[in-house]
Amino acid sequence: MAEEVLLTKEGKEELEKRLEHLKLVERPAIVERIAEARSQGDLSENAEYEAARNEQGMIEGEILEIENKLKFAVIIDGNTAKKGTVSLGSKVDFIDNDTGEQFTYEIVGTTEADVELGRISNESPIGNALLGRKEKDQISVVVPAGVTSITIKKVY
Repeated sequence: MAEEVLLTKEGKEELEKRLEHLKLVERPAIVERIAEARSQGDLSENAEYEAARNEQGMIEGEILEIENKLKFAVIIDGNTAKKGTVSLGSKVDFIDNDTGEQFTYEIVGTTEADVELGRISNESPIGNALLGRKEKDQISVVVPAGVTSITIKKVY
C-alpha cells in the first residue's frame, strides 16, 4: 500500500490546478511541438524532436506523480487539533533561544513544505520536535548545525 500524502486543503487545490494545467495546456502544446518536429524529416538527427520528446516525458512523469499524490491525499486541518497544541496544519510562533530570532511557521506535510513561504515539514527536525508541544514549552532540537533551543510563543 502506498504511503498517505499529507496536504492542506489549499495544497490539494494547488496540485489539482497544476494537474489541470499540465493536462489541458502543456500536454497538448508538447504534442503539437512533436508533430511539428516530426514533419521536418529525418528523426535520427532532429534535435528539436528529441528535446520535445524529453519534455513530453517530464510532463507525463509530473502528471503521474501529481495523480498519485492526489490519490493518497489526506487533508490536514489545524483547526481539529487541541487548542494550543502543535499539530499538522498549526501555525507556530517560536523564538530561537540561542540567537533571539523569532519565527512563524505552519507545520505541513513534505509535499507542501517551503521555508520561504513559512511552511515546514512535519518530518523536518524542527517541525517534528514541535508536534504535540504547547505554548511556553522550551525544547532542544537537533538540527544540521548542532543543537538549538527554542521556546514556543503561540500556537494557532
